[in-house]
Amino acid sequence: MGTKGKAGRKLLFLFTSMILGSSVQGKGAVYTSQANGVEVPENEPIKLSCTYSGFSSPRVEWKFVQGSTTALVCYNNQITAPYADRVTFSSSGIEFSSVTRKDNGDYTCMVSEDGGQNYGEVSIHLTVLVPPSKPTVNIPSSVTIGNRAVLTCSEKDGSPPSEYSWFKDGIFMAADAKKTRAFLNSSYTVDPKSGNLIFDPVTAFDSGEYYCQAQNGFGTPMKSEAIRMEAVELNVGGIVAAVLVTLILLGVLVFGIWFAYSRGYFERTKKGTAPGKKVIYSQPSARSEGEFKQTSSFLV
Repeated sequence: MGTKGKAGRKLLFLFTSMILGSSVQGKGAVYTSQANGVEVPENEPIKLSCTYSGFSSPRVEWKFVQGSTTALVCYNNQITAPYADRVTFSSSGIEFSSVTRKDNGDYTCMVSEDGGQNYGEVSIHLTVLVPPSKPTVNIPSSVTIGNRAVLTCSEKDGSPPSEYSWFKDGIFMAADAKKTRAFLNSSYTVDPKSGNLIFDPVTAFDSGEYYCQAQNGFGTPMKSEAIRMEAVELNVGGIVAAVLVTLILLGVLVFGIWFAYSRGYFERTKKGTAPGKKVIYSQPSARSEGEFKQTSSFLV
C-alpha cells in the first residue's frame, strides 16, 4: 500500500504540474516542477527544468525576457552563442554553471513539432539573490516648520529589490507615526518600496539625526550614513529686512535720477556738441580795404 500510495501521489503531482504550468495544443504537453519560480544566490549554478510528452520530433527553444529585453537562450535544441560558455542543454531543461544579477527574469521553454502542428510552453521566473549595498540618502540639513519635506533613500544592487526603513536618533520609525509613543507629535509617512520619508508638515519635533536601512531578505541589512536635520521657524524678520533694503535701494536710485535731471545733467548732454563733430570752416569777422590778408581758415 505504501508503494502504491507514493506512486499515486507522484502521478497526481505530475498531472497537477501539467495543468497549472503548461500550455497545451494538440496532444503535446510541456510542464515544469518550478512553475512557482526559483531563487539562487549570485555566482551559483542552477538548472531550469522543462519536460514534455506527446511530441514525436520535439524542437525545443528557450526564451529569456527581462523588462523590454528579449533574447533566445536556446534555438532548435542548441544553446545560442551568448550563453554557450555557461549554459548546457538537455531534454530535461537548461543548466547555468553560474548566474549573475543580469540573469534575473522569465525563462520560457517552448516545444513544437517540426511541422508546427503541435506546440506547448511553460515559463519559470528566476530570481538571482544579491544582498543590498550601502544605501545613499538625500536629507536636507535645514527645513522650515510648516512646510513639506521629503527624505529619500535608495540602493541599486539588491535582488530582489530592497525595502527601506527609517530611524530617527536610533529609534525605528513605524509606518504609522501615531502607533509609536516617541513620534506622537510628528506627522510623517514612510514608503518602504520607494524609500521616501515624507513630513507634511514639518514640526519642531522633527529635528534630529536620520538614517535609513535597506534589506531584501538576503544577506545583511545595510545602513546609510546618519545626517542631522534641523526644523527651523520661518525667518520673518529676515524677510522684512530684505524687503526694506530693497525699497531703500530703489529709493536711492529714483533720487539719483531726479537729482541728475534737476541739475540739468541730461539737458547739457542733449545741447552740447555731439562727440566727434568737426568744424571745417570759420567766417572772418572783418577785412581791411586795400589789404589782402588770409582771414579764412580750414580746420580739420
